[in-house]
Amino acid sequence: MAKIKEVAKACGVSIATVSNIMNGKGRVSEETKIKILEVARDMNYVPNMMAKNLKQRRSKVIGIITEDLTVFNCADIIDGIHELLDERGYSFILGNLRLYKKYNNEFYHNENYNNQIQEEFRIMESAQVAGIIYVCAHCREIKFIPKLENIPIVLAYGFSRDPNIPSFIFDDEQAAYDATNELIHNGHKKIGLITGEKFSLHTIERAKGYQRALYEAGILYNPNLSYEGDWTREKGYEAAKSLLEVGTTAIFSMNDEMAAGVYDYISTVGLKAGQDVALIGFDNRELCTAFTPALTTVSIPLSEIGHRSADAMIHMLENDIAECEQINYVTCKLMRRDSIYEVKEV
Repeated sequence: MAKIKEVAKACGVSIATVSNIMNGKGRVSEETKIKILEVARDMNYVPNMMAKNLKQRRSKVIGIITEDLTVFNCADIIDGIHELLDERGYSFILGNLRLYKKYNNEFYHNENYNNQIQEEFRIMESAQVAGIIYVCAHCREIKFIPKLENIPIVLAYGFSRDPNIPSFIFDDEQAAYDATNELIHNGHKKIGLITGEKFSLHTIERAKGYQRALYEAGILYNPNLSYEGDWTREKGYEAAKSLLEVGTTAIFSMNDEMAAGVYDYISTVGLKAGQDVALIGFDNRELCTAFTPALTTVSIPLSEIGHRSADAMIHMLENDIAECEQINYVTCKLMRRDSIYEVKEV
């Protein structure tokens, strides 16, 4: 049984030319094509199907780069990606940059680590992955994605202005609007807001949703009812003290950690969530159901973000184009529990 290099030598062509003809590819004259096929038949050449299958398997491997697996959102997004890839016959390799572990919150507004990220992309490229899904630990504009030849890229939990990179994020503004409306519909008018860090995209978008809900309900925005937090439980405690002193009856906390601080404070002054103070958080972390009463909060569709990111990637690979918008918003869900109450008309 002849080998491909022997067929190529007998025909006076390159190994690549023989390979292309045997796989129905390449541009050669009809005369050359007939000659190669006849020589291959006469020499009893059989293509190496094991090598061919190995190449096909490599072409169905997706690279997933996560900024930090320990950040709460990343695991569920990756699980969603994994589930969809498994259903569609793809596998993946995972790269974990550990940016939060190395730099804490500094990593998402500091570009000093960008070389590490680009190096991880190069590692994935050298591993011959078919495409790369980049999973952000904090939603923001990603500006440092390298240009890779013939390797499509999708962003999950972050976005790019590059029209060739589809992005999947959740709708912060609409989620905050829905949460604030829940409090308004329960009769609350003095609704306090505990924000996240000032320049965070999450903070900016959620503040828009809060203010839009107030405006549509005819409630004048009062800056004294807004307290700048930093996503920590300690800041939630401070915020609760400040907001309750100015007569707040309801609080929308931009994350569950700060809402936990509200529980801490009100317990020290003899108040109770759901009776004396209405409280809504954001994220739907595990701790929400550990409180008494359980915390009403916004659930982020992390698994769906992963699903849709993987689906877009596969569509790009199999159709050479993304079947979605450049930036795609996934809808959050309000999880109603017992930390809110209705204001009775007097």
